[in-house]
Amino acid sequence: MFERVLIANRGEIACRVIRTCRRLGIHTIAVYSEADKDARHVRLADEAWPIGGPRPADSYLRGDAILEVAKKTGAQAIHPGYGFLSENTGFARACVEAGIVFIGPKPESIDAMGSKAAAKALMEKHDVPLVPGYHGENQEPAHLAEQARKTGFPLMIKAAAGGGGKGMRIVRGESEFADALASAQREAANAFGDTRVILERYVEHPRHIEFQVFGDTHGNVIHLNERECSSQRRYQKVLEETPSPFLNPERRRAMGEAAVASAKAVDYVGAGTVEFIVGADGEFFFMEMNTRLQVEHPVTEETLGLDLVEWQLRVAAGQPLPLTQEQIQAHGHAIEVRLYAEDPEQNFLPGSGKLVRLRLPASSKHVRIDGGVVEGDTVTIFYDPMIAKLIVWDTERPKALERLRAALAQCEIVGPKSNIAFLERLARHPSVVEGTIDTGYLDRHLDEFLEGGAAPTDRVLFAAATAALLQEERSVSASAADPHSPWASADAWRIGHAGKRVVALSLHEQRYEVAAHGHGGDYRLEHGEAACEVHGARLEPDALSARFDGEAQRLSALVDDTRVLLHDAAGRRYRFVRAPAFAWASTESTGGNQVVAPMPGRIVLVKAKPGDSVEEGQELLVMEAMKMELALKAPRAGTIESVSATQGEFVEADAVLVRFEG
Repeated sequence: MFERVLIANRGEIACRVIRTCRRLGIHTIAVYSEADKDARHVRLADEAWPIGGPRPADSYLRGDAILEVAKKTGAQAIHPGYGFLSENTGFARACVEAGIVFIGPKPESIDAMGSKAAAKALMEKHDVPLVPGYHGENQEPAHLAEQARKTGFPLMIKAAAGGGGKGMRIVRGESEFADALASAQREAANAFGDTRVILERYVEHPRHIEFQVFGDTHGNVIHLNERECSSQRRYQKVLEETPSPFLNPERRRAMGEAAVASAKAVDYVGAGTVEFIVGADGEFFFMEMNTRLQVEHPVTEETLGLDLVEWQLRVAAGQPLPLTQEQIQAHGHAIEVRLYAEDPEQNFLPGSGKLVRLRLPASSKHVRIDGGVVEGDTVTIFYDPMIAKLIVWDTERPKALERLRAALAQCEIVGPKSNIAFLERLARHPSVVEGTIDTGYLDRHLDEFLEGGAAPTDRVLFAAATAALLQEERSVSASAADPHSPWASADAWRIGHAGKRVVALSLHEQRYEVAAHGHGGDYRLEHGEAACEVHGARLEPDALSARFDGEAQRLSALVDDTRVLLHDAAGRRYRFVRAPAFAWASTESTGGNQVVAPMPGRIVLVKAKPGDSVEEGQELLVMEAMKMELALKAPRAGTIESVSATQGEFVEADAVLVRFEG
C-alpha cells in the first residue's frame, strides 16, 4: 500500500479521500489555490502546497504544478477525485511518465470513454444498445444541423468531452438548433476546453440509472449494483438512491451485465460508472461512462458496507478486488442529496459568501455527512457551490425517506441562500415517494417544488411566536443575578391585569405581529382577528411541543435571539427573523429600470444595444459564473438607454449592466 498520496482536488471530495487515507495510515498531501488557502481540505491534510490563482485554469487544472508538488513531496500516487483532472488523459499519462501512480484507469481507457462520441462508437462495436443519433468527427454547424434533421426532434446536444450536465441542451424544433448549439459549445469550451458535441434522439420521460463498476490489474471486473439518479434539474442530479425503485431482478441483471461488458471492452481498472437511459418500458440505452469516482458513490457504500476510496487505493497499488461478484450483497436502502449555496426561488442562482451559520445533523448509523466546509468558511465564486452531501440509510425505502426528511429538518444555512427547503419539498413529493420521477419531471413541474414566498398560516405564526416567547423567557431568567426574582421573568406582568407583549417576526420581508398574554408556556395569542389559546408549551433543543386550542402538537423548531426556524405539521420550512417589537422600516424596490449582475462573473454574450426596443423576458446578456451560463433578461418591455457591459468583461455582483429609458 502507498505511504504518501497527493490529492489533486479540493472541497468535499478532497476531505473524503483524506478521511480514508488517514484510516489506512497514509500520509496525505493537499494542493490549494489562492482562494482555498484556509479551506477545510488544507487544514485536514498532513501537508498542503499552493499551486496558483483562484480560477481552476490557474490552479486545479494545472497538471504541471500538481506534478511538481508530487515530486517535491515524494508522493507515490495521486488521487484526482472527481472533476478537474480526474478524466484528463494527458494528466494521467504524465503521472505514469513521472513514475507516479494515477489512482484511476489507464490513460487508454480514459481516452476510449472520456469522449462521449468515441465511447458510443466503441459500444456500437460491442453491441451495447445506443440511442439513435450522431457522434461523428465533422463538427461544422451546417453538418450538425443536417444530422439533427436526420436524427429528428426532439433531440439532445451533448458536449462530447463533457459530464455533470455541462454543455447539454434539449432542442425541440429545427428553428432552435443554431442558438442551442452555440450555447452548448460555449459552455463546453469553458468547462472542458473542447467544443465538440454529439447529437442524440431525446427519449421522452426517461429514467437515469447507472451502475458502479470496478476493475483490477488482474483482469477482474465486477459491478456494485445500480444507483437511480432520475431526480434531475437541468441534467444535474439532485437526489440519488440505491436500489432503484424501478428495476426488477431481470432488468438489474441485464443492465449489470451490460455495464461489466462495457468496462471489459476498455480493459478497465479502478472505479467507474456506466450510465444508462431507461425508457418507460424498461428498454435501456448506453449513455456514457464516467472514468472516475462519482459524487453519489456514498449510497453504494452505505448499502454494501464498503469504502470505495479504499478499493481505489488497493487496486491502484496492484492488489486484486477485495470481493467477487457473487460476494456483493446489498442491505437496506440509501439516499443522497446535495446541499448547495443557491437560490431555488431565483432560478437556482448559485450563491457565494461566508457561512455565518452551518448546522447539519449529527452522524449516526442512519445519517452520514460528507462536507468540504465548516461554519465560518466562505463559498467562493470560483468553484461548484456544493456545501455538503447528506446521505441516509435504513432497512427499506419508506424508512430511508423518513430519515431524509428528519435529517433535512435539522439543517440550517445562514449566509448564502440554500436549497434545503427545495430538497424538503422534493423528499415529500408524490413522484419521489412513489418512485415514478423521470429526468425531466423537475424542469416540467418546478413550481411544485418551490416555496414561492407563501404567507404563513395563523397556526404557524402562533407556533413561531410561542417558541420565541419561551426562548425569551429562558434567556432573561438565565441572565438574571437571581433567577428566582419576579423581575427575572419576561412576562410583561402588570398590576390589575394580564401583561401584554408583542412578538414581531419577519418572513420574506413581510412583518407579522402577534400580541401575547401570559407566561411560562401558557399564552393567549392574537394576530389580527385570529386568536389562539396555548397551554403546556415546552421548548426542547430542536422541537416545540404545546397544545394549540386543545390540539397537542410537536413541531421541529430551532430558536435563538435572531431567528425562529420552524417546520409545520406538513413538514414545510419557515425561517422567521426576530424583529424589534415597536420598530419597523420598509424598503421599496426601485422597479425594473435596470438589469444588474446577480453575482460576480464574466460576460460571454451581449445581445442588446442602446435604442433597442425589447419585450419583457427577452434575453439581453449571457454571463458565466460558477461554471454555469446565466441568461439575463429584460424585467419589462421598453427601450434600452445604455449597455455598460462588454463581451469578455468580468463584472462584480450588483453592477448595473443595462438601463432602460423612463
